[in-house]
Amino acid sequence: MIKRVLEKKLLQWASQYPVITVTGPRQSGKTTLCRALFSEKPYISLEDLDNREFARMDPRGFLAEIPDGAVLDEIQYVPNLVSYIQTNVDETPESGRFILTGSRQFEMMEKVSQSLAGRTAVARLLPFSFGELYPQGKGSENLTLNQMLYTGFYPRIHDRQLNPTEALSFYISTYLERDVRQILAVNDLDRFATFIRLCAGRCGQLLNLQSIGGECGITYNTVKSWLSVLQASGIIKLLRPWHANIGKRLVKSPKLYFLDTGLACFLLGIQKPDHLTGHPLRGALFETFVVSEAYKQHDHAGKSERLWFYRDSHGNEVDLLAGSETELSAWEIKSASTVSPDFFKGLCNLEKNASGLKEQGLVYGGNKKMIRQGVNIIPWKQVDGIFLA
Repeated sequence: MIKRVLEKKLLQWASQYPVITVTGPRQSGKTTLCRALFSEKPYISLEDLDNREFARMDPRGFLAEIPDGAVLDEIQYVPNLVSYIQTNVDETPESGRFILTGSRQFEMMEKVSQSLAGRTAVARLLPFSFGELYPQGKGSENLTLNQMLYTGFYPRIHDRQLNPTEALSFYISTYLERDVRQILAVNDLDRFATFIRLCAGRCGQLLNLQSIGGECGITYNTVKSWLSVLQASGIIKLLRPWHANIGKRLVKSPKLYFLDTGLACFLLGIQKPDHLTGHPLRGALFETFVVSEAYKQHDHAGKSERLWFYRDSHGNEVDLLAGSETELSAWEIKSASTVSPDFFKGLCNLEKNASGLKEQGLVYGGNKKMIRQGVNIIPWKQVDGIFLA
């Protein structure tokens, strides 16, 4: 099994909290990780109908059979069980008794936040990061940028050497049928499928709800509702703009990113790496890769996601900001393999307008690490850990 960065935090929290809740998108590796890390505990999948009915009809009897706790997979299928777990751990408050996992965060987190406040640590596992697949770049010597973008990072594709187009086709079909239909009661799944493809075509762009709604033939409020489902499912992230006035960050338009480039490529109709050569969205997909890496690095280290982009009224922009108010690192993201002086314009503008800027960097599609104009130039194969520094 490929070692996951989140392991360290899960073991730490299991020694401090009676319940650990692990969320994340489907097929991100939650079950594999929890079963391996807590192998001494019984594993019970609530996706199994017999287990589900037992837990639903007789929750006290169900928990009585696992007095020392267990790994309870897909807890969202029996959300009321969480209330009984609360009573159980209050009576026997041993650390690390229950490990809860789930993919549908709407049902799961609502109940967890109500019943287990103060009793559980909440971890988020996303698909593999580049550093998890290729520690210190090892094994990536023959990997091309187009191949990486096309394949993406879902564990099953790498573990079983699956064809990404086929695997992600099945993934989307399952997602639409199991999650979207049940959460939203969407009858017109074809329209939702069109909606998610329209979102893929807007990777790295400012979110325009009216534009998406107009093209898809749905209302403004429906767009907001469907975007919420994509966010809660771990399919997309909305990156907020940075502004010195914190209130303005909440009202300005965010940028839309997918958390897996392979999934975005599939939705765009890209069926092999060569299709990315000259593709108009190749730069946006590369930006998606880097932004998703930043989110993975924060989530898997158990840190709060403090990530933004910068854009002023004149259109000057910096792709990614990370850190705190007093210690920001600013990053430009370019898919080109050659560094151009134009790449530094946004960083120079930001430097004049932001205090507390501790680092400036550029992630690019080349292979050579260097420093230019005081900016750290990082090749795409060396992104591991750079956003946590």
